[in-house]
Order: sequence, then structure tokens, then C-alpha cells
Amino acid sequence: MAKDHHFHVAMFPWSAFGHMMPFFQLSIALAKSGVQVSFISTSKNIQRLPKPPPDLSTLINFVEFQLPALENELLPEGAEATVDITFDQIQYLKIAYDLLQHPFKQFMADQSPDWIFVDVTNHWTAEIALEYQVPLLLFSVFSAAVMDFFGHPEFIVGEARERVRSSPESLTFVPEWVDFPSLLAYRGFEVNGLFHSFYGSNASGITDAERLHKIIRACKAVAVRSCPEYESQYLNLLEKITTKPMIPVGLLPPDQNQKGRDQITDELWINTFQWLDEQKPRSVVFVGFGSECKLTRDQIYEMAYGLELSGLTFLWALRKPDWADDDVDALPSGFGQRTHGRGVVSIGWAPQLEILGHPCIGGSLFHSGWGSVIETLQFGHCLVVLPLIIDQPLNARILVEKGLAVEVERREDGSFTRDDIAKALRLAMVSEEGEKLRVRAREAAVIFKDRKLHENYFDRFVDFLKLNVVKKENQ
Repeated sequence: MAKDHHFHVAMFPWSAFGHMMPFFQLSIALAKSGVQVSFISTSKNIQRLPKPPPDLSTLINFVEFQLPALENELLPEGAEATVDITFDQIQYLKIAYDLLQHPFKQFMADQSPDWIFVDVTNHWTAEIALEYQVPLLLFSVFSAAVMDFFGHPEFIVGEARERVRSSPESLTFVPEWVDFPSLLAYRGFEVNGLFHSFYGSNASGITDAERLHKIIRACKAVAVRSCPEYESQYLNLLEKITTKPMIPVGLLPPDQNQKGRDQITDELWINTFQWLDEQKPRSVVFVGFGSECKLTRDQIYEMAYGLELSGLTFLWALRKPDWADDDVDALPSGFGQRTHGRGVVSIGWAPQLEILGHPCIGGSLFHSGWGSVIETLQFGHCLVVLPLIIDQPLNARILVEKGLAVEVERREDGSFTRDDIAKALRLAMVSEEGEKLRVRAREAAVIFKDRKLHENYFDRFVDFLKLNVVKKENQ
């Protein structure tokens, strides 16, 4: 197949929507800059992504790979992303994902893009990139601070890792290479599963740490969805420890649909927005934990009782838990009646950006995933964070460090009570003590929603890509 005259980038994210969506948003931004993008994933994952704007559709080519079936039904039928499976099954998804190296190699033989953008999992792209003389770029869907914590090449594997990161407890300290004051560390209750899932062996035959190590060693540059105005010290540190060019691409704030809520046809949401219209400006708390965080009954019930206890008006977008027999079972008995008029719970899909952009929303109780931090802070909402998995605790610590969030207090086992929820919500939303937080959040919004600022970083990124194309020997 002849190489297209367009500058051409291949995107290959890990099969988790918290990874695919930032890669998709990056693809949109590249297409707007006139770059041809091949977005590679599995068939079902691509079907579940949003559709690109019609004027960019000719520049974004979705390349569908068939996810190989595994023996012994290790993955449920139709499972192609982490959202489809349990935590324990992720190691099997990695086995299937690693088998995608074969169609990827064929894609490279046919297309030979100018760059390959990879994630933290697909380490085998390094050899293929070398064979086809195409530079590899690691695009981090995590903040620079999170990459600093895990990504020091000298301490990811081997004896140095065993010295510095010998046990789960070692994750509860700020890394020795962070040479400025920082709260960048996990809590005791957050580390056991995390330590073993990152450094420990799994069914795929290679640890997550080894995957990341190979990618950092092989890549020509690291791009981060961030900006110096938010985390300059962490960005500078990342370049120092990886010894690779580190490029902030800006925050890629998601485009808001021009039609806004007018595009919504679901009667339930039309009524919910009418209810929001009746509330006072900045008086409502939005509660949302996305689809990847699977909350237990105790967690959801204590959250519900905490919202009730806080006396605040709230809108809760709740994913129906696997343990609930029906929508009624998902919440404490009588909760709906007791909070009727001042609280709305919607189970299932929610138009999150339209909700966050409504003038009556003043705060957000959420997991502090990086994409959600970006979405929420562009509107200047105060943040109440309850981190649960992977990078969320580190994001929460940095937000607290910057005076942008209140973190819900927890017991030593990670549990929290209704009082902890109510206390954090009232502090952030209404207490005199929380006024500094509310001011800081509004100040941060100026940076987070500044499209010109982020476009400027992105333009520099595109310039870097074009200046560093590898001239192939057979051209």
C-alpha cells in the first residue's frame, strides 16, 4: 500500500476507556492540525468510542483488530476492555492484547507511519518500531506527577527496584528522586493490591513494571496530557529521570457539544436539567465515579447517607452495581423519599460535561481520575475527592497539596463513614473554612479552560513530531 502524503501517526492505547478516551481526544487534536491518524484498537472498543466530528472523519482512520479468543474461557465472551471484566481478569486481557502484536506488525508493513504513539502496556511495539525504523512516543494518560512516582527507569526493575521498592509499604513514602516538597505518596490501605499488580508476576508472563521499563527505554520522547501552569516541577523532573524529551501537550480540554443539552433526547435527563435550572447557582454537588470504579454496597450506602446528612442539594450519576438486584436495591431503603426535592439519583449513563457546565453545579464528589480532574476544574468547581484505584490517590494528594481539593477522611482499612462524606462536602461547599478552596478552584479554571494556552502547547508538540521524523533507509 502506498504511503499517504499526509504526516501520519499511529495510536495504540491499552484496552481501558480511561486510556482510549485520552488517546481519542489526542487524535481529534492531531486531526485538527492536519495530521493523519490511525487509531488502533479492537472492534468492540472502537464501536463504543464517540464518533469524530464529520469534518475530521477523513483524517482519522479506525483500525479494527480482532481480539484473539483465549482457551479455557479465561475472558467472558465479548469482553474487550477492562470495564467488561473483574480486576483479577485483567491479566488475561493482557494475554489477548499482547497477541495483537501480530496484526500490528502487518499494519506497520502496510502503512509505515511517521510516529507510533504507545501506552504503558504494549512493550512489544518497541521491537516492531525498530524493525520498521519508526520512532516510538509514550503518551501518558497519567499526570507527570504519577509518571514521576512509577517511571524512574533506574528503579522500575532489577536490584535497584528491590532496594527502593521492596514492599508495599515503600509506596507510602515520597520517592527519593522527588527533590522538592511533595505529598506524592500512597496511604497504607491503598498499596497492597497496587504493589503486586505493578511489580508482581501475572498470567501474561511479564510484569506491568517491566512493560513500562521497556517502553521508556525504547521511546524517543514522552508526551504528557498536562501543562507547566499546573505541575511544572513534576514535568521538569520527568524529563530529568527519563532523560527523554518530555513534551506537555496541554490539557486537551474536551470539546463541548455546540448544541449542549439541546442534543439530549432522553426524557429523564430533560426533566433532570429542568430541575437543575430551578436550583441556586453553585449550590449543587455532582457525584460521579464513572464505570471503572466498582463500588461496594457499604461504600455506596455510606455515600448516600453522607449526602443525606450534609443537607446539600445533589445530583448523583450512579452506575448500577453488579451486586444490586435492581435500581432500588442499589441505594439504602427510603433514601429517595427522604431526599426527594433536594437530590436526584440517575442510574446509568449521564451527560457529564453538560452537567458539569450547568451554572448550578458548585462542587464535585468523585474519584480524582486525571481525565475527570481536567473536566471538572475547567468549570471551577470545588473538588471533594475519594480516590479508589491506580493513579487516583496520587492525583488526590497533589490536588490537596495545591489547595484545590478536600479528601474524604478514611480509616486505616480504607473505609469511610457517612460523617466523613458529609464533613468533606460541607467543608468544600459551604463552610467559611472552605472559602480559600473555592477561590483556588475558580483561579485554576482560568488555566484549565484556556484553550489558546493548550493549543499553543499542542502546536509546539506537532512541530516537535515533524522535526523529528526518522528518514527511513529504504526511502
